[in-house]
Amino acid sequence: MADDTTTSAADTAESTLEKVAAAAGEVAAAASAVTNPSRSNMDMLLDVNLHIIVEVGKAKMTVQDLLQLGQGSVVELEKLAGEPLDIYVNGKHVARGEAVIVNEKFGVRVTEMLSMEARTLTL
Repeated sequence: MADDTTTSAADTAESTLEKVAAAAGEVAAAASAVTNPSRSNMDMLLDVNLHIIVEVGKAKMTVQDLLQLGQGSVVELEKLAGEPLDIYVNGKHVARGEAVIVNEKFGVRVTEMLSMEARTLTL
């Protein structure tokens, strides 16, 4: 009978340890999900469309001046040549960059990401 009690206690202890190990595994998995979100969560954002604008410069002119523009006309911009281009995502100024040519097409190389503070100040 003592053997049965010892065996029963050992089985109970082993069962309890298995339950504790399983619970520890669940806690570790939950902690991992918080610190490293699964790829599937990020995949949900991959199809989101963003409206990106690269601003070379700005100019103000009257309608009369605008109507007089034709092929070969030059419009003077407020920015100086060589200044960084402003990059907007969904209307929010997020970065600056420089114009580049890639495979005979224009592109923009991002040279500076604005800080979170600077992004919240620009509207």
